[in-house]
Amino acid sequence: MARFELENKEGEIADYNKAIEIHKKFAEAYNNRGIARYELEDFQGAIADYNKAIEINSDFAEAYYNRGTVRSKLGNFQGAIADYNKAIEINPDYAEAYYNRGTVRSKLGNFQGAIADYTKAIEINPDYAEAYYNRGNARYDLGDWQGAIADYTKAIEINPYDADAYNNRGNARKNLGDKEGAIADYNKAIEINPYDAAAYGNRGLLYYELVDRQRAISDMQKAAQLFRAQGNMAGYQKVQELLRRLQQ
Repeated sequence: MARFELENKEGEIADYNKAIEIHKKFAEAYNNRGIARYELEDFQGAIADYNKAIEINSDFAEAYYNRGTVRSKLGNFQGAIADYNKAIEINPDYAEAYYNRGTVRSKLGNFQGAIADYTKAIEINPDYAEAYYNRGNARYDLGDWQGAIADYTKAIEINPYDADAYNNRGNARKNLGDKEGAIADYNKAIEINPYDAAAYGNRGLLYYELVDRQRAISDMQKAAQLFRAQGNMAGYQKVQELLRRLQQ
C-alpha cells in the first residue's frame, strides 16, 4: 500500500475515533471505521467495529454485509453466509449481498446455490457484469458450456474489456469443439491484457491440439514467463511440464 493511501486510511480512523468519542452510539462511524480497518488488513479490528455497529443498530444491513466480507476473507464461509443472509433479510434488494453469498457458495462447491444467488443479483441489477461472469463460471463448473457462454457473452456486452470473460468463454467454446471461436477469444483476452498468462497457456494448449507445434511452444513459453513474473509458481510449473512434453 502506498504511503499516502496508508496515511489517508489512518487519518480516516482518527476522524472516526473522534466521532465515536463524541457520539458513543454512532453506528455509521463504527461501520466506516471497520471499512478503513479492513482496507488496512486489520481484519479483527474491522470485525470488532462491525459487531459494535450491529449492537447499536440490529437492522444495519451494510454492517452485516461488511462483516460477511471480512469473514469470507478469513475463510469463515459459514459465518459469511450467515451475515449475507441477515443483510438480505433486512434488505431483500441488496444485489451485492446476493452476489457475495453466491461467491461463497461457489467456493463451497454449491454451484446451484451460487447460480440462484447470481440470478437474483442480476434480477435486481440487470447490468451487473460480475454477476453474469461468475454465474458463467458456476455453469462452467457444472459442465453447462452453452449456459456459460451465454453468461460470458452478456458480461462482455456490459464490459467489453473483461479479459477473463473472453478467456473463460474461449475455454467453454473449446469444450464444445469450436476451436476457431476459442482462438478468437484467447486472442481478444491477450489484446486486452498482454499479461494474461492463462490466456497464453490456453491458446498454447489449443495450438498443440491443432498440431501447430511452433505456436504452441511460443505461447507456452510466454505463459511460463508471465506466471513466474507474477509469482504464480503452480501455474509456472504446470506450463513448464507441458513445455517439456512439447519439446521432446
